[in-house]
Amino acid sequence: MECCGHGPSHRMRACVGQGGDCVEVATGPSAVHVRDSKNTGPNLTVTPGTWAAFLGFARQDRHG
Repeated sequence: MECCGHGPSHRMRACVGQGGDCVEVATGPSAVHVRDSKNTGPNLTVTPGTWAAFLGFARQDRHG
């Protein structure tokens, strides 16, 4: 998860619309760090289990 001693290495994961509203994610064995691509300051840090639960919820078909 560390890159060159500078903290987590984030990858672009999702963008919404043309405005560049993007989320970057860095994953590791004990933590997942999420941040706004335009504001690379503080991260939201969660456990891998919490991240998996969030992704499962986000993928649910709630249109029916």
